[in-house]
Amino acid sequence: METQDPAVVEAVKASGESTLEKAAAKAKKALDQLLNVSLNIAVTGNTGSGKSSFVNAFRGVSVNDAGAAPTGATETTMEATMYEHPGMPNVKIWDLPGIGSPNFKAKKYLKDVKFKIYDFFIILTSERFTENDIMLAKEIKKQKKIFYFVRSKIDNDIEQEEKKKGFDEQKVLSIIREDCQKNLKEVGDPKVFLISSNDVQKYDFENLHKALAEELPEHKRSALLQAWPVCSTECLEKKIKMFKGLIWAVSLASAGIAVVPLPGLSAGCDAVMGLLFLSSCYYAFGLDEGSLTRLSEKVNKPHLIDLAKSKFVVAIREKALTRVQASAGIATVEYFISLVPGVGSVAAAVISLSTTKYLLKEGLNDLADTARKIRKEAGLDSI
Repeated sequence: METQDPAVVEAVKASGESTLEKAAAKAKKALDQLLNVSLNIAVTGNTGSGKSSFVNAFRGVSVNDAGAAPTGATETTMEATMYEHPGMPNVKIWDLPGIGSPNFKAKKYLKDVKFKIYDFFIILTSERFTENDIMLAKEIKKQKKIFYFVRSKIDNDIEQEEKKKGFDEQKVLSIIREDCQKNLKEVGDPKVFLISSNDVQKYDFENLHKALAEELPEHKRSALLQAWPVCSTECLEKKIKMFKGLIWAVSLASAGIAVVPLPGLSAGCDAVMGLLFLSSCYYAFGLDEGSLTRLSEKVNKPHLIDLAKSKFVVAIREKALTRVQASAGIATVEYFISLVPGVGSVAAAVISLSTTKYLLKEGLNDLADTARKIRKEAGLDSI
């Protein structure tokens, strides 16, 4: 091996490669997937099906937040409208116009909404799937794209049914699912996911993510996992595991060891790459103010926001560290390194793989523990 530096040797070993050059190339690829891979999600359905609510739930925003998709009983989407994920600009979710027009033609519709740019389609309904939904699914299938049937507003159904004698939630869900599947026999035996955009912790939100992850290309999965709302403890732990598995790659890149800078980042910003990694963790774990506000309102525990006061959460929030601010440079690096005791001088830290790795581990553990604590206090740690 080209170097005897123990930290570099360990990073190369973690990469699964035999040489530093191969490890560096693999690190670049891993970081490119983390920071630059795009994902375009299309959401379509009839008027009133809850498309905009799903878009907002996926992005972790409330309807009154700036940049939220407008909701209403009438069709509020007149053309394909793109919404960026707040913490991941490369993940875009598209609110498409309703497909309930009497003159609906699947081929023309797909052409009008620029079908080719989407990685997959969510076909949404709040009642029964219609002939238009089936026609659209068939056309998407012909074009060899992925689509999923999602039955929304399940919370409304449960609220109505629980007033009846002998109410059994699981039985009600089974009846709704079977009814939807019966309605979709023309497209085979598709899975139907039951969700409530008002509560991503319940029903099939996590199952929908699992299905998507199985069918998406590998390089798209990390983008999906990062952006997906934290809808279960399992989901959070998957995110934590994914980021832990990338520390070796970010350490190599951040320490400036034989890695060509990623697009949009100058060579002088290698160290900042590690801090962008922590910022990605911050958003993926739902620690941003928007996500915490939404959660605290949902469980009626305003003090949840006060639990997000660990040193790394506060530092990221104060610095508002995002990809577009990579030019923050050495001053930002120095600020973050000051959070970790005993790492030595800033100059040494910037060039030391060991120090970078230590900083990333400390930061990731801090953010992960904060997210776990908040879920526990919210009463969601068993979900």
